[in-house]
This record gives sequence, structure tokens and C-alpha cells, in this order.
Amino acid sequence: MVLLSMTASHHELDMSTLELLSTGAGSVGRAAVATCEAITGAVVVSTCNRFEVYLDVESPVDGWGVQHASREVARLVAAASGVAEDVAVRAFSTRTGPDVAAHLFEVAAGLDSMVVGEREIAGQVKRALEEAREGGVTSSTLELLFQTASRTSKKISNETTLGGNGRSVVSLGLDLASAELPPWRQVRAVLIGTGSYAGASLAALRARGCDDVRVYSGSGRAEQFAADRGVVAVTDLVEALEDADLVVSCSGARGRALAGGAGAGAGGARARVNAGAGAEGDQRLADGDALTAEGDDAPVDGDFFVGGGDALGHVLDAAAVVRARSRAAEAAGDEAPHRPMVVLDLALHRDVDPRVADLDGVLLYDLASLKAHSPALGSLVVGQARTIVDRATQDFEETRLGRAADTAVVALLDGADRRIAAEVAERVAERRIAGGEVDDADTEALARSVRRRVHAELHDAIVAARASALAAAREEASAVVADAEAAILGADVSGRDEVCAGR
Repeated sequence: MVLLSMTASHHELDMSTLELLSTGAGSVGRAAVATCEAITGAVVVSTCNRFEVYLDVESPVDGWGVQHASREVARLVAAASGVAEDVAVRAFSTRTGPDVAAHLFEVAAGLDSMVVGEREIAGQVKRALEEAREGGVTSSTLELLFQTASRTSKKISNETTLGGNGRSVVSLGLDLASAELPPWRQVRAVLIGTGSYAGASLAALRARGCDDVRVYSGSGRAEQFAADRGVVAVTDLVEALEDADLVVSCSGARGRALAGGAGAGAGGARARVNAGAGAEGDQRLADGDALTAEGDDAPVDGDFFVGGGDALGHVLDAAAVVRARSRAAEAAGDEAPHRPMVVLDLALHRDVDPRVADLDGVLLYDLASLKAHSPALGSLVVGQARTIVDRATQDFEETRLGRAADTAVVALLDGADRRIAAEVAERVAERRIAGGEVDDADTEALARSVRRRVHAELHDAIVAARASALAAAREEASAVVADAEAAILGADVSGRDEVCAGR
């Protein structure tokens, strides 16, 4: 077995590329386990700024199973998102061995986030494991990996100040918006969406003193969301926007629409996007690679989308904002200046039409612009957190590899138990032959004495066997990782497709 991760994030890709790749992310893990015999478990982490697949791969030492697993996942991502398969392959950075654990632990702690130290990611990592568990596609090694990631994140939260200031994409967006808004108690906000991110956004607004919040959702869930949280639900978004100072959109409805239409093959749009610069050694998209997003020409479920709409169906488009702003201007007349509007688009699959940014009096922040404004965190705090991650990675590897060593130890203990039983039986027989009485208490006392002596003699052998088994496991794992990395970097895989046969 070897752990493999395929990651695409804000470090290597721009948001447009990441948006397309993650379309249909929810089906990738189940499909990977179902279609590739080498993959025994899969967990998918998909957030606003990353799309990552963690795999437990049953691989021979030559690493070809790992290579096939990565190619199969890339094929599934391409099929779900509509991107070309070779582009999907190059969009992911692939890790194997201890690097997988180190990366996930950093992700869960917020060290790899767009806003370093943000806390939402810890819950997202935990939910990713729960979803894989519900889908029946996790494995014992992935369970251990993700549970250790959650414990490591909690340890960093308890022992450092990382994340102590409530850092998050939501808080960063509200911090930037505040420069253009009235005092928070006077702000009139519209929240689009009813998911967990909407809940976090509402909590952040209230923490700043904003109580005038109206909630809109084309799915019909706004009323329940509003009733549970003491805010107002609205059914006419354009009307709600007329006097809004701030719009926070995080519905993800457009992403679900794209996931439903990807790969349909009817019409569709072609978007040309370039990857951003990544860390040294990461696989990157070359400039000019074309990504194809295929979908239906007709708008998807009109109840979700407001305004003129486009083929991809933004939840909020420029036409809706223009209508709302025009109505507000007519109502105000000459009595008051037209108040500006700030729009925060926190959805990976943009809820808001980018052309909204071109409207007078409207300031739009999307994830790409928030990334550009993300502040750095002190190196001392980051260093403390990374030290905890390093220790957790070492402990995880020792535990994982220790399972192989446990087999050797169990074999020694089984042999010791047989030796103890034989020696006790022999000594009991000798006493009886000599005419002595031996009852159950005498037999148990004799067994305890023999067991103490044999286990004491066995201690050094157990330590040596465990060390030898660990060394052998490390050597084998290193060989798999090395060969897998060599295979992933471009070896010819023709004639080996039997590894990824359907189950």
C-alpha cells in the first residue's frame, strides 16, 4: 500500500482553472474506487481555493499501480469537468509517501490556505472524511491519515496563536469591504446562500455589529435558514438589492449547475486560462492550454438565477444589479446621494457575473482579488505550527509502518505462548510422575512464573524484530515512492491498462 495525493490549489492555478477542474468533484472519489482496482480508498477535499484527492493505492514495488491510479483520477476529473485529459493530468501536483501526510496536516491547520491560519478548512477536511465514509470509499490508512490531520490541527490551535484572530476568507472580505461601507451597525446586507459558508458569513457580520441582514436562496431554503438564525428571508433578490450596502454571495448554485451540465456534450463554452506560478517542483499548466467546459446552452433551473443570465447562469448578473441600482436612484431622487455597493463573491464557481465590477458605484471582490489582498502571518507563529506538523508527520509514518512491524512482533508472541504452554505442561507432568499433587492453582502459579521468564527473555528479540520490520517497511515504501514518482513523471504506460479495470 502507498498513499498518493493529487492537489490543485490557489498556489499553482488561477481561480478560473480551479473552478473548472473542481466541477463534479463530489463524484470523483466514488468513481475512482469503482473503476480502478489499484485504488482501495479515496477522500476528496474540495473548497473555495483547492481541489485535492487522497488515495490509498495497492501498488507493486515498481510503482505502476500508483501511476495508473493518478492517470485514472485525472481521466475522471476530465470527464466530470469537461477539461482535456492531458490538461487535467498537468493541473495536479502529485505527492507520495510522507509528503502526503505533511501536506494534508498543513492544509488542515490552515498553513496552506489563501488566508494563512484560517479555521474553516479544519472542518472541511473533517467533512471530507465523513463524506468518504458515508460513500463507503475510505480505508483504514486514510481514516488514520485524516483523523491525525484533525488532531494536528486542534493541537496547533491549542498551542499556537495561528488562527487565533479569526482569520478566514470571510473575515478578509469583510475587512476589505469595511473601507467602503458605513459603520457596521448601519450597513444593510444581503446574504445569498444558506450553506455552512453562509452561516459563517452571517456570524462574521454579526460579530462586527451588522444586524440588518436579509437572506436569499433560489433553492427555497432561505425561510428556514432565516427562521433558525433570526434574520429576514427574501424572495425577490432585485428588490432586496435596491437599498443594500453589502452583498455576500456564497451559494455555490452555479457550481452545482455546472456539475450537472459538464460532459453533456450539447454546445458549451470554451475558456482559455493560464496557470499561475507555483512552488518549485509543482506540475503546472503551460501558457495557452485550453480548458473546455461543456454544458447545455439553455439556462439551468431559472429559479436559481437572477437577471439576464448567461449560458453558465450566474446567481447574480450585471443586469440585475443595474435594475436594482436604477430603482434605488429613482426612489432617492435628489434627496440623497446614491450609496455605493460592495459585493463579495465567496463562491469558487463564481456566483456573481464579473461584469458587475464594471458598474458605477459597485465594488466587487471575488476570490482572486481576496487572494491578492491576503496578509502575511508572522514567521514565528508559522514556524511553531510547522514544527508540530513535522512531529505529527513522523508519528503518523511510524504508526503506519509500525503495522508491518506488529506482524513480526505478533509472530514472536505467538511462538512464546506456544513455548510457555509446552513448558508448563512438561513441568506439571514431571511433578505428577514424581508423585506430587498439582491442582489448578499450582498450574496457574507455574504458568505465571514461566510467562515472566519467557517474556523477559523475549524483550530484546521483540525490539530487534520490530526495528528490523520497520526498516524493511521503510525501505519498501521508499522503493514504491521512488518508482512511483519516476512512473508519474512520464514513463510509457502502454500495455498496463489492466491495472485500472472496472470492478
